[in-house]
Amino acid sequence: MEAAAGAGLLVCERLHARHDPRWLLRLPPALCLACVIETLGDGGASLVRKKHVLSCFRDVLAWHAVPILQLLAQDERVCVHFIGTLFGMLHTAEDSSALDLPTEVLVRLVADLKLEQYVHCVLDESQKELSKAATMRGSLPTFNLLGKLADAIPGLADILVIEHGNLMEHLLAGLMYPNEGIKATVCYLYGKLYSSPISSERLSVHFTERLCDLFLATLGNAQTKELQVNCMGLLKELLNSDHFVSVIMNNSRRGADSENAELLEKENPLPLMLKKLLLSRDEMLQVASVQCMTAVLVHSPIKYAPAFIHADIPEFLFERLSCTSEILLWSVYCCLLLLTEERLFFSKCHTVYGIESVVRSLKGILQLNNVELHKQGLLLFTEILKRQPVEIKLFTNLAMCKDAIGVLVEAVKCPVLEVAAEAVKAVAAIMRKDHLSCPPVQYVELQRLIETMLKRCADLSLPPINRRSASHPGHSTQNKAVLRQGQFLLSTVEGFRNACRFAVECQSDPLAQENAFTAPGSESENTLGSYSEFLLRICDSLCIPVVLKHSERTSSPALMEVFISALSTLFAVVPSMHEKFSRKLASSSFIRLALELKAKFCTGQSNPALNQACSSFLYSMCLSLHSAAEKMEDSSQEEREMSELLQRSLPQLNCNVPESLTLLSETPDPFCLDEALRSHQYCLLLLLYCAYALEDRFVPEAELFSAIRNFLLSVQDQGDCPPPYVFRAVLYLLAVCQDKGEALDLSPLCAIRRVLENTSDLSLVYIHHPLLLKFFLHYSELMGKFGHRILQLWFSWEDYSQIESEDAVSGLSSSLPDYPNSFTTLLHILKENSSVLLILLDLVCLSTTEVAHKVLMTLSMFLKRNEDVVVCDLLRSQFLQILQQLLVESSSTTLRASKNLPLLLSLLFLVQLRNEAERELDSTDFKLLHHVSDLCGKCRPGDVELLQPSLNFLYWSLHQTTTCSQQRVVAVLLSSVPLLELLQKVLELTWMWPCRSGPALSSSEEALLCSAWLLTASLLAHQHRYNSEVHQTISLDVEQVLNAVILRRKKPALLLALHVVSQPWNRFLLFTLLDGGENSFLRPEILRLMTLFVRYRSSGIISQSEISQILQEAVKAKLAELPVATSQALRLLLLQLQSGSCEMEPAQEGTIQTLLESLPARTRTHLSPQDMVYPFARHISLVNDIAKQGAAVGRGVIFNLLLHAIIQLRLNESKNVFSTSPLVADAKTLMLRTGQGHRVVKKILIVQKRD
Repeated sequence: MEAAAGAGLLVCERLHARHDPRWLLRLPPALCLACVIETLGDGGASLVRKKHVLSCFRDVLAWHAVPILQLLAQDERVCVHFIGTLFGMLHTAEDSSALDLPTEVLVRLVADLKLEQYVHCVLDESQKELSKAATMRGSLPTFNLLGKLADAIPGLADILVIEHGNLMEHLLAGLMYPNEGIKATVCYLYGKLYSSPISSERLSVHFTERLCDLFLATLGNAQTKELQVNCMGLLKELLNSDHFVSVIMNNSRRGADSENAELLEKENPLPLMLKKLLLSRDEMLQVASVQCMTAVLVHSPIKYAPAFIHADIPEFLFERLSCTSEILLWSVYCCLLLLTEERLFFSKCHTVYGIESVVRSLKGILQLNNVELHKQGLLLFTEILKRQPVEIKLFTNLAMCKDAIGVLVEAVKCPVLEVAAEAVKAVAAIMRKDHLSCPPVQYVELQRLIETMLKRCADLSLPPINRRSASHPGHSTQNKAVLRQGQFLLSTVEGFRNACRFAVECQSDPLAQENAFTAPGSESENTLGSYSEFLLRICDSLCIPVVLKHSERTSSPALMEVFISALSTLFAVVPSMHEKFSRKLASSSFIRLALELKAKFCTGQSNPALNQACSSFLYSMCLSLHSAAEKMEDSSQEEREMSELLQRSLPQLNCNVPESLTLLSETPDPFCLDEALRSHQYCLLLLLYCAYALEDRFVPEAELFSAIRNFLLSVQDQGDCPPPYVFRAVLYLLAVCQDKGEALDLSPLCAIRRVLENTSDLSLVYIHHPLLLKFFLHYSELMGKFGHRILQLWFSWEDYSQIESEDAVSGLSSSLPDYPNSFTTLLHILKENSSVLLILLDLVCLSTTEVAHKVLMTLSMFLKRNEDVVVCDLLRSQFLQILQQLLVESSSTTLRASKNLPLLLSLLFLVQLRNEAERELDSTDFKLLHHVSDLCGKCRPGDVELLQPSLNFLYWSLHQTTTCSQQRVVAVLLSSVPLLELLQKVLELTWMWPCRSGPALSSSEEALLCSAWLLTASLLAHQHRYNSEVHQTISLDVEQVLNAVILRRKKPALLLALHVVSQPWNRFLLFTLLDGGENSFLRPEILRLMTLFVRYRSSGIISQSEISQILQEAVKAKLAELPVATSQALRLLLLQLQSGSCEMEPAQEGTIQTLLESLPARTRTHLSPQDMVYPFARHISLVNDIAKQGAAVGRGVIFNLLLHAIIQLRLNESKNVFSTSPLVADAKTLMLRTGQGHRVVKKILIVQKRD
């Protein structure tokens, strides 16, 4: 626009007529170059006109430079004249504003013409002008022009220095001239000269000898911003050279003398000058000042940092962090980062002063969208945290520490991975006790930080596997992404490792273990214990999965070294859980992982850090698992030996699975004194044992079994004797691999025997595992020599508490309990190898009471679960021997206190029960009978545990035999006066019920009463049958007997409830009643009997089919017409069914509810005592008839015959015709000989109380 306005000036009518037309350019606007040049050179033209013409020409030149330059280039003479004219205008201008326009046009022309002759023309004119200038002010335009030319023309600085070297004298004179405008121009030109490496090298001496002091003085005294800025520009160029930095800082040696602060400040004025500019209010100068400090420090922080530190510059740098300028913040971060490399920066406590500013600054910049600024600020924070001396506490108060953790949490959450990567490095650096121990320690905040870091890492998604070739661009990009994520994960795991180390360090500090500010009696999560448990949980849930997932994609030795090291540290984080942690790691294949890492990355001397980390990890895990498995008191020496072996051999054990098997099979050179091979074999066996023990079977069992067999042969050939802890591993591995390999032949078995014989105690090599027991008992060569001791160790280790509880519960049901796998294995071994039973019986005599008790329980369970195994004859002779030994060696008091004797007697009775058919008793049987009866005579009525199995044994011996043997049994028992006296005392307990306030009889006491009554009744009956001689009478009061039977309904009497309803002939009675005709059961006494069956769950008497029949008949009946007693009895039966005493189908439950609703309302009626107890008690005449026979039979027979008589009488009243005696005989036959009767009798003998 301005060019168009001046169109008349660019083509001067007064002058244009004499100009060649070639100088006319028909541009919009038209331009006559000759007119322009002549007007500018016209002495008569006013300055204003010239400025306007020149301004218009500048604008046209900016839009149409090419045609103008082409026109000028046609005539060198005209071009030189035009340049001279412009140059002349520089020195005729009266003010600075008039200088700018010709300078700009002249620089543009010379630069755009790009011809060296015109450059030299200007430089020659400049040289002349400087030489003839009368004053320094006259040189200002020339200096200004040269500076701008140096900006526009590359290489001009070199030309000036090389071809116009005397120019430097004029520049020095300009710096000494007391005019800051001239000084600023000179400094600007100097800056351009020193920006060229060639010029800088040529001017090196000039600076050292002449310019340095003058320049520093100029900088120190500068007042105007122009001079200050240009001085800083020159300084920045000078500071690019290590030589100039050394000169400015007054040589490096004194700069390194960090102890002499005054000397540093005196001989190094630059830090003070820069400090002055840093304190100015001009942001540009502040940035320039900080950048110059950085430029000095970058050459050698160790040399030059002390000068800045002694000038207290760090303090003011920290103050500048409160600004909002991103470029100033960046510059300060860079400068402080270099200062962190000098120890004075920390020892002078500058970091303590400035850490709050750093944290506050980070908190602010995280709100900005400047990734590079985020990274640089976090990098500075990381370096401060890493380099801060331990003895100087960085965070002096709790609030500051919490703010720092909070900033890191936000930085880790940053979506930009590069920023988050710097943040996790800072997390790793802050995890130090001296940083975080401000009381109270912020464990909760640390948990949040660690969890955020690990979750950020888990959120990273690895790129999909690229199937393209390595040369494809996508493959390279993918590899870079995986590498970046790997670096991020490495920093994360390092932070987690440091967090674990921090927890371990806090264990020795009482103040760090618990929050002192927690109220008494309240629980706090801000404790070391909670923090430590968190580390274990987060490692399991996040750290381990993330690392293993990444390692599936790519393996990094550095990452795995830090990861394995972190796991090793975790062993000590929660000492009480190290065993659980070790077992979890071992069961998760971490032994395999560590060995694979060693084999892959640590062969030779490669990756020593990873090798050491894996070795330490395996060492800690093996010792932890060993100490957890061993409970021997003298295992400390073994642990020391094992520790030395592992420390010595693990770093050298870097082999894969095939190489490991080969290593185990090798035989050491007998003439070589080096024991390394054998030590490596021992070490490998320990590792395999730990892995196999926790189901990590990474070596195939068959191959391992063969390799260990070869190892045993090598041991046998060399005569070696492995340490017990190694041989324990050998035995275990053989045991667990036995099924996958062939049976051992004699040579390896001999090797095993030799080592075991040389072992002082088999407990040193024993491992409590069912497969090891099976291994020893499988080979006769081992069982015969070591079977007793191995079984003894087995029972000493085995926990029988669960077996005892399950056996007690199973006594109430017919199903077999689910025993532990180890116990089941032993029972299976006993079934396959009956000779083991003899060893167990030996243990009863030779072992401790505890072991003997477990052995007897085992035999008892074995007999219960294996009815088809014929072992009775084998066991009875052994029982006799054991019983004889106990009776001879023990007194009455000792016998009654024995814990194992009741078990032995119970076992004896179980063996006896195996003989279902009647058999002739032999001498062993009668000896056992004699000893048991003799034992009963030494007991008291309160010795229930001894008497119960004893009386059961005597009762069964009396019944389960032939008539001939039975007569002898009766004679033996009746000849035992102590036994009969004991029975007298026990029977008297029947009516000696406790008072209402006292406790009721226990179930075991009631069971003893049942057994005593049965045995007494049987003895009396058989004494009458065989007319045996009686040496002691038993006296009973008939009235008390009847009272116990009839009137004691609510007391747990001997024959009420349990005993009556469990008799097998009751089912005959039930069939009789149900088949007696229509509605024959709708009688109150019959309904009450059925209620009794249902109440006590007599499923063998009344089943679902009978219940269904009863309900169907009740539905058909006219309930409203029933007698009151019948209606009430039916209601009781229905309520009993509804109470859940037996399982009911949904349809039956609905029927019961309908019947209850249909029954008439309840009315009170008087029930006779005999109806409450039993419906047949009114036939008392029968009782009297039996009582009259007391002289011949004995009053005690009443109790035994009472039930038989009652049943007989009731059956005669029924419509079915049964003879009395055949029915009783059939009932007895059922009770004693049928399968159902056999089971019922067992239940009677060991009866339990049921409400």
